[in-house]
Amino acid sequence: MTRQTKNFLFCSVGRRGELIKNCKASLNSSVKIIATDCSKFAPALYFADKQYIVPRIDDPSYLDVLLNICNVEKIDAITTLIDPEIQILSENRKMFEAIGVEVLAPYSETSNLCIDKFKLYQHAVKNNIATVPTYENIDEFNQALFNETIHFPVFVKPRFGSGSVGAKKVENYEKLKLLIAEDENLIIQKYISGLDIDADVYIDTVSKKPVRIFTKIKLETTIGGANKTISFKNKELVKVIQKIIQTLDFNGPIDIDFFNVDGVYYLSEINPRFGGAYLHAFGAGVDFFKCIVNNLDGIENELDCDSYDEDIVMMMYDSVIIRKEKELG
Repeated sequence: MTRQTKNFLFCSVGRRGELIKNCKASLNSSVKIIATDCSKFAPALYFADKQYIVPRIDDPSYLDVLLNICNVEKIDAITTLIDPEIQILSENRKMFEAIGVEVLAPYSETSNLCIDKFKLYQHAVKNNIATVPTYENIDEFNQALFNETIHFPVFVKPRFGSGSVGAKKVENYEKLKLLIAEDENLIIQKYISGLDIDADVYIDTVSKKPVRIFTKIKLETTIGGANKTISFKNKELVKVIQKIIQTLDFNGPIDIDFFNVDGVYYLSEINPRFGGAYLHAFGAGVDFFKCIVNNLDGIENELDCDSYDEDIVMMMYDSVIIRKEKELG
């Protein structure tokens, strides 16, 4: 017999208060939200029903702390809102499943591919998925430059980076050499000036198929992602997304970035978690939270990738939480 109220654990919530508010708006009294962060000053904590201040994710005790919270709070589903924690959940999936917790994160091999941007590029090439030409190191880039298959400007970003930190356009070889000398972890990509596209996708945890797809054009971005977007629909893009999903093992919400150049959708990155701009999808009526609850009850969600309007605009803005310090944590 399933419990009427579902207990969700959102880890490393940081500033993502609106996402928690969306979850509560969707499920009302049928959900209890537990939130964690390593800082009591993480504002999103205080939108949840209960908060836990936990060690940093690299602390040896971190996994045990999460498992204990899951046991105490009778958690039904766990997810994280930051990229570095995805592997922790993926690699320890069986430990969570053993205590009845659904891990809303990809399976381990897929998690490793998504966190490593060069390996994801190799995977895309191997599976005939259009993607941004990428070079692992300066030697590979030099060979491509000699063969005139790449030209300046180029784009560099950390191979294992998150939130667009360290990503930048590079205009000439001298600047590129300086950046690589400072950080050998940088990968080099062809600079693409096409439309910047984002897709929120829910992969059903029962069928393992994408059952919700919401696509939008990024109108403005800052460090951490898009803050102004406009919705659109494209059947070819849906087919591309479905092809990508077939080659990997996801479980729950993911966020995929593309560039559109002359009608071709080039895969850029996959963030296998709730994207920062999922708020747009939810506001347009694409509800992942109800999909999660259906899956927890063993119900397979039906495919629905078209029940939202085009030209809906999302515009993010700042807000605040005000509390006495003694009330925190």
